[in-house]
Amino acid sequence: MVVTVVGLGLIGGSLAISLKENGFAKTIIGVDHNPENIDKAFRRRLLDKTMDLEAGICNADLVIVAIPVDNMVSLLPKILDHVTDQVVIDVGSTKEKILDAVADHPQRNRFVGTHPMAGTEHSGPEAAIPNLFDGKACVLSEVEKSDPAAVALVEKMYRTMDMKLVNMHPKDHDVHAAYVSHISHLSAFALALTVLEKEKNEARIFELAGGGFSSTVRLAKSTPNMWVPIFAQNQENLLDVLDEHINTLAQFRTCLIKKDFTQIYELIEKANSIRKILK
Repeated sequence: MVVTVVGLGLIGGSLAISLKENGFAKTIIGVDHNPENIDKAFRRRLLDKTMDLEAGICNADLVIVAIPVDNMVSLLPKILDHVTDQVVIDVGSTKEKILDAVADHPQRNRFVGTHPMAGTEHSGPEAAIPNLFDGKACVLSEVEKSDPAAVALVEKMYRTMDMKLVNMHPKDHDVHAAYVSHISHLSAFALALTVLEKEKNEARIFELAGGGFSSTVRLAKSTPNMWVPIFAQNQENLLDVLDEHINTLAQFRTCLIKKDFTQIYELIEKANSIRKILK
């Protein structure tokens, strides 16, 4: 199996590692518009060879597109223009606009929309790690519009990494992703900015920052190149969950003003019920 990875960042690079190590891919071809990423990927032995986009598509059995979601919308139709019997997948964190972009393409049946829900706050080929996807969930979307053999190949690929496959409509995916992923990043960015603003006047504040703070704002290290396009594509769903989040924060604020610590206790106790979901 020859796999071409378009976009050699954290996700693309980590997929290259996993698929080569588990034997799914015999050859990994890397495509990236940034020569530095190609060089870093070669130094880390993520790739067997590199080609331009058209050659990378033509020489592949499977093409994985792992670039920011705004670029996916414009590039995926161009990739499908060069496809004959290759299978193409995306790994984007939004689904509706990406799938809309290829909906009327003659080679739509060779495309499978996916979202492997794994990652870290780091980016670039140097951030790629083995086993990133092990045991994680992967959403497949609108598989009924893809060739059954293409879907079977993609399912086989993700199962080699022990991923849990979930079929989901693109609209539903984007709503759920706003709640379980996108709002977490937005909140982390906001909290980091809040603390950085306070730190201007209290220079020693980070001396007291422990594990709780670090884990809460860890996502604030994530690159805007990836997250601004995600926020843009999922704006409506993100605004909905953000409004709910602001309302909940306002409840805590009101309780603090009123010194209603009994109500705060009840709110925290209610929040603890998430243990039943996230074990």
